[in-house]
Amino acid sequence: MWQSSPPGSIYDYIRVASFSLGPDGRIDRWSERAAEMLGIPAADAVGKDPVTAFVPHELHEQAHRTVSQILDGREWTGLVPYRARGAGRDAGPDAGDGRLAEIYVMPSETADGERAAVCLVVDVRALRGIETDLAASQAVFGQSPMGFLLFDTDLRIRRVNERFATVFGGPAAKYRGGGPHDFLPRSEAERLQAALRRVLETGEPVGEMQLVGTVPAPSTAPASGGAPAIPAPTTPEPAASSGPASPAAPAGEADRRRWSVSLYRLHGASGRPIGVAALAADVTGRRRAEREAASARRNLALLNEAGARIGNSLDLETTARTLLDVAVPQFCDLASVDLYQGLLAGDEAPPGMADGSAELRRVAFASAVSDAPLATTTCGVPEGEAGPVEVGAVHRYPFNSPCAGALRTAQAQIIPGRESEERAELGAVVHSTLAVPMVARDTVVGLVQFSRTKGSEPFGERDTALAVDLAARAAVCIDNARLYRREHERALILQRSLLPPGDPEAAGLDIACRYLPGTTATEVGGDWFDVIELPGHRTALVVGDVMGRGLRAAVAMGELRTAVRTLALLDMEPAEVLSALDEIARGLGATGGGARTTARAPRSRSAAPADARAQALRCGSGTADLSEVYLATCVYAVYDPVTRRCTFANAGHLPPVIVEQGEDALLLDVPPGMPLGVGGEPFEETEVELPDGALLALYTDGLVESRDHPLDEGLRAFQTALSEAGRPLEDACDHVLNALDTRHGEDDIALLMARVHGLPKDSVGDWNLAPEARSVSRARELARDQLTDWGLEALVDTTELLVSELVTNALRHGHGEIRLRLLLDRTLVCEVWDADLAQPRRRRARDTDEGGRGLQLVGLLSAGWGSRRTPRGKTVWFELPLPDGDTALPDPADALLSLF
Repeated sequence: MWQSSPPGSIYDYIRVASFSLGPDGRIDRWSERAAEMLGIPAADAVGKDPVTAFVPHELHEQAHRTVSQILDGREWTGLVPYRARGAGRDAGPDAGDGRLAEIYVMPSETADGERAAVCLVVDVRALRGIETDLAASQAVFGQSPMGFLLFDTDLRIRRVNERFATVFGGPAAKYRGGGPHDFLPRSEAERLQAALRRVLETGEPVGEMQLVGTVPAPSTAPASGGAPAIPAPTTPEPAASSGPASPAAPAGEADRRRWSVSLYRLHGASGRPIGVAALAADVTGRRRAEREAASARRNLALLNEAGARIGNSLDLETTARTLLDVAVPQFCDLASVDLYQGLLAGDEAPPGMADGSAELRRVAFASAVSDAPLATTTCGVPEGEAGPVEVGAVHRYPFNSPCAGALRTAQAQIIPGRESEERAELGAVVHSTLAVPMVARDTVVGLVQFSRTKGSEPFGERDTALAVDLAARAAVCIDNARLYRREHERALILQRSLLPPGDPEAAGLDIACRYLPGTTATEVGGDWFDVIELPGHRTALVVGDVMGRGLRAAVAMGELRTAVRTLALLDMEPAEVLSALDEIARGLGATGGGARTTARAPRSRSAAPADARAQALRCGSGTADLSEVYLATCVYAVYDPVTRRCTFANAGHLPPVIVEQGEDALLLDVPPGMPLGVGGEPFEETEVELPDGALLALYTDGLVESRDHPLDEGLRAFQTALSEAGRPLEDACDHVLNALDTRHGEDDIALLMARVHGLPKDSVGDWNLAPEARSVSRARELARDQLTDWGLEALVDTTELLVSELVTNALRHGHGEIRLRLLLDRTLVCEVWDADLAQPRRRRARDTDEGGRGLQLVGLLSAGWGSRRTPRGKTVWFELPLPDGDTALPDPADALLSLF
């Protein structure tokens, strides 16, 4: 059947021309190809003697002999020089010069039986170029270090090079006529087949197509003498996993390899597609290196993330959960953290730590495959229990278990998974676990377990090193959190032990107080409050704040609170109390050495206190670092229920707030003064009359200031909340805390609220006595009548005796007018005033002394007694408990006899 030649015919590259010689030896036929290739038109060739027309003159004789032999019927092949007389389409730049043509002459006969010849002409220059190209192509194809495949238009292999044959085994001819399915797995072969078809149809090349397949192991691959053998990789192509690759395949088994294949379409000289060429490079090693580099980058990224996230909290559980959030699922599928229960409870060396058998508490668990805890290893289930360990549960690992061994040796252990026939809930889903001890400061504090489920790569050496690094970072942070929690709890216990116990009581005041410590994320502060009963049914209200945090701040707060109570019981004026406190604070800062509270940067509490603090910092920064100084703010108020007047003194603290019935809350204008510990400035007093029903509030800055809102806004909100607090005092206190933002946890909060209801007039007896002897009997008479009116007949005898002693002392040792006052509230208080400044001193009388026993008698019969200075002299007082029917009152006669 007649048909066209297939693409890629040799005639696409070698153009053959023809002409014929007649019986006379002249040219009688000249093909168009000859005219085109040789550059000689037919008009210049037909009828001419080819020798005289085209052959150089010096070769004429030899050429005539050759033509004669051809016409005699002899075939001839040889090279013939010729001169081109024109330039055809294919004429080169040297057209017209002498050329060489290879001529094949075949004898023929004419119709008349005469001898003639048919000549085929090939341009030697084109032929030599094709030979060179073929040699170069053969060298490139055969000697290429990459696999070379040629596919025809039917996508069948026409040729492969020796490199390809060396890798897949067998001679190169073995693959001729085959296809991708003969050397690739089915899925990969179909991918390559589709790519080949697309390249053949569209002409668009495909670059670096990744293919995975298997090749014979090196021991079974035949040697090839023509090309160097490809060294087989030491490990097969790993599956997608963050873990290390598996060991190399045993000799004789198939090796898993990865290739990068580039495809491009081939065209013949006529421009027709003749097939597809495939160039394949073995990238198994490069891929492995890329995977290792990617794994190293992932590990570094994981460590960077761990460094950025772990340790941001001082909470144990939060730190443990953060570790697991970093590890799951980036590093493993399941993880858990166990910490020694004894360390969590404050025991520095719980029994069993040395051998790993001590009790542990599970503080965190995370899973990417299940929300329920799994017993992931053979040591995941505690002794005597069949279920998994829940978060918060206390357990211990068997002595011979890998987990106990990891705790005992402080070395990470790789634990293989359970057999598949076990129940899934007991860990059959896990096939590799890393038990890593958490070591901080050479002490094992717990154990973290990382587990991978089936389908993931088992843990290797690199994974172990990464896990140890993660556990070490978390261990230090967890140990820091543990130590901080221990100090925080101790400071909190100390601080709360120094605050007033229970609900304080005071004459003429209803008291409600609240103390809210900061969160565990912040250190314990130095906020405190106190309610101190003073003589004469007066009450001192104190709120203060030590600038600093931590245990030292709590200790400083305790020292200052104790000093306040001591100074208050001396019945000093508020300004004098703060002046003495200032001296004490400066003394504490001057003798503490290096273990002093670090001063917290003072906050802007209000316009005046803020200026006071700024000046305090300037004054205190002369020669001493602020970190070496005790600084505190304090407001001290003394309320007298008889006069219903309250005296305030302020040392850099926020101003008190007062709310009168039916009125809005107001900030009292109390001079702020300097913070305690600065020194050099006096404190001023402000006296305010408080009507019955008025509400007084003292507080610290944590109540009205936080990062979310400024101080002024917090003060306005506080005043609004107090204005709406027309309810029982305890409910009003809760209302204020609920209305304000008290859950920020940035600072401690202390709130002291007092509602005023002064002593009624009928509960006060007040008389002036002349400085004469008969005033003693007058005093006894007045006391007897007042107690009878109050229904306290049981106290008449004792009161008369003690009043007589105090008035007598005022007459003997004092001068000026004498004042007697009886006050009835929760107790009976008797006060005797005189104009003398000398304070009475109790002494022990000798048996022979006739006097000196009056104050001893007062001490025996009263619940308490004392004296205090007044602006015009002194006041001596005693206090008697009210009869309750159950407690017998001391007998004055017995008390008198006991003095002798």
